[in-house]
Amino acid sequence: MAPGPGALPVPLLVAAAREALGAGPGPGRRRRLPAARALHAAGEVLAVAAGLKPALLWDCGAAGPAELRRYLGRLREAGLAPGRLHVLGMGGSALVLRPGPALRRVRAVLRARPAPLVDVSAGRRGPELCAPARARAVHGHLAALLGHLRDAEADGAEPVTASEVVPGDWNLCTVAGVLLGYPAVYTFAEGAENCLALTPLRVFTAQASCPRIKDGLRVQIYSFSVPDSLCAELGDVLDAWCEELKEAFSAQSDFVDLCISSEVVSLPAVAL
Repeated sequence: MAPGPGALPVPLLVAAAREALGAGPGPGRRRRLPAARALHAAGEVLAVAAGLKPALLWDCGAAGPAELRRYLGRLREAGLAPGRLHVLGMGGSALVLRPGPALRRVRAVLRARPAPLVDVSAGRRGPELCAPARARAVHGHLAALLGHLRDAEADGAEPVTASEVVPGDWNLCTVAGVLLGYPAVYTFAEGAENCLALTPLRVFTAQASCPRIKDGLRVQIYSFSVPDSLCAELGDVLDAWCEELKEAFSAQSDFVDLCISSEVVSLPAVAL
């Protein structure tokens, strides 16, 4: 089946991703990004542009905010993302987002009672919903992020903008999870350890096909986990996430064949 109307030029999408990573022939250059990964990266950006998720954590190589901004500019030239996009640098990571949906997502978490925050600090017997005191601390970080995103939204002169937020003592796992649109987000005390080892986790995945880029291309839109023991307690927020995703999917035409699935896994160690 041929790509549908408005199909994007595949060679240009691949070249743009490879250029962003600085990959190419010649001594000392990194291995070129595989074409399949380049097309998937374009699909992930398109999922943000189409409103299927508020943000994307860029994990495709060593590109920083400046390279990523150039990459998004190339995608716009190819016709992939006509709307406004923003690159947010945060603690060594870079996220691609639309300021408006990202603002709405942070506000929604700040308004939620109880907050959809799961405490997985090391030393706990198991994961639990955050106590009010810890939730307030996270809310303070999100309130600071909200101010930064407001400034980013106001600075809309360019189609692709960028900014850097200084996270201070923020838990970056928690803040990034909120921006990525996860319905429930992990948080933990200082340090990298957590109590999720061998804990049954329900992993939710949302995928869809993107014939606008290439027939048969499946793009992972979401992948996150929730402790299986808390799924009943978090049932309302999980159901709301599912319904909101279906509504957003119905309002766009870039992706087809949405599939939302889940499975329970237990791992000897879980990195957050």
